[in-house]
Amino acid sequence: MMLTSRAGILTRNDNIASKNSRILNIEQGTSNFEIQNSIFDIRLPGFTFVEVLIALAVVSIALLALLRLHLLTIRIADRAQITSRAIFLAEQKIAETLVLGYPNPGNDSGTVADNGVALDWNVEVTDLRLPQLSATANAGLRKILVDVSWKQRLGRNHLQMTTYVARRDYIEK
Repeated sequence: MMLTSRAGILTRNDNIASKNSRILNIEQGTSNFEIQNSIFDIRLPGFTFVEVLIALAVVSIALLALLRLHLLTIRIADRAQITSRAIFLAEQKIAETLVLGYPNPGNDSGTVADNGVALDWNVEVTDLRLPQLSATANAGLRKILVDVSWKQRLGRNHLQMTTYVARRDYIEK
């Protein structure tokens, strides 16, 4: 159905007037066919259902990626915290051994539980023998090795710290 104005040229105002007259006809009581046609001609601003579904899919994929990144960050932070505790424990055991002065050779071990993580430690003090000296000569040095291990996920992690201590009377000679 084509609308023409009095001059025979279709104008924008005439098109709007025809839509308004259709709406007016709906209010006055016209057939169902005319009511349905007039509803489809009127475009309301907004998004279609498909556009909303696509937007939700994109947002949900982005949120899943962010959630995975967050879980990875938590796991890395937890591992760093446990490693820091192990380093602190190893330094503490070395300090305890050095407080005694020149330590006697031997082993000491134990377990420290901290926030649900069991840190197993082992301190080993041994004489340090230099290959340049005879087998019976002692260089006056002792090696202190601290090994800290803990269970994390499927395996065990280890951290080792080593320091050396000299006998004071041997240095003064």
